[in-house]
Amino acid sequence: MKAKLEDFLKKEGREFTFDREKERLKVSEYGHFVTLSIPQIISRFESEGEDTFKKIAYYVDEGLEASQKEVSLIGQEEKIFPVIRAGSHPVKTKAGEKLFFEEHTAETKIFYVLDTGRSYKFITENDLIKADVSPIEIRMKAMANVRKLDTPLKKDTVSENDFYFLRTNDGYDASRVCNEKFLAEMRSQFTGEMVIAIPHQDVLILADIRNNTGYDVLAHMTLQFFAEGIVPVTSLPFVYNNGKLEPIFIMAKNRPKE
Repeated sequence: MKAKLEDFLKKEGREFTFDREKERLKVSEYGHFVTLSIPQIISRFESEGEDTFKKIAYYVDEGLEASQKEVSLIGQEEKIFPVIRAGSHPVKTKAGEKLFFEEHTAETKIFYVLDTGRSYKFITENDLIKADVSPIEIRMKAMANVRKLDTPLKKDTVSENDFYFLRTNDGYDASRVCNEKFLAEMRSQFTGEMVIAIPHQDVLILADIRNNTGYDVLAHMTLQFFAEGIVPVTSLPFVYNNGKLEPIFIMAKNRPKE
């Protein structure tokens, strides 16, 4: 898989470095790089086949292009969005600049990005200083913008438990968990316990859990999505209560352990 990826992604000016211990392939270009997880790509290849390489190539090309662009927030307020990342995500750029982020849950962080059309650029604290804007202003604008995004849902029912999937592939599917109005509206429609999963950046799962089977199904579902995601977030689902997200560990065929 490593050799096939390198062959598919090779371009003038690109270099590849493989970390055998972590099974990660670093793709570098003019001082910038993206890192790919080989096990996750293999898992995705098993379900999507050769299309996986096209999607990976797009992700790498856009990521490297965006990382080389200069960011200016001036006059770009409508292009600022929140993105959800794992709690272990780096909080500095490769050049050592501090990224602008906030704590979200015990498992996740919220970073802020500037949409560049086909990708996005992470906003740094220096970007805020250059544009003379406050963290509160950026946060309020980003949250207002995410509330404007459509929230189409696909529903699946298993053993009286309803599962709703949000997958628009616009880069901000997981970000919609920041839309508090959307979550509150869904909570009002649910009759069981509302559980949310954010396995990777391109999917958001909302579940109306009414029995133990529902927890078991959601646990397996979340792990599968987590393994297939190009940008994985967390394999732990969250219980949604009173506007708050609490991570839970689900034992197979049992209720969650908090």
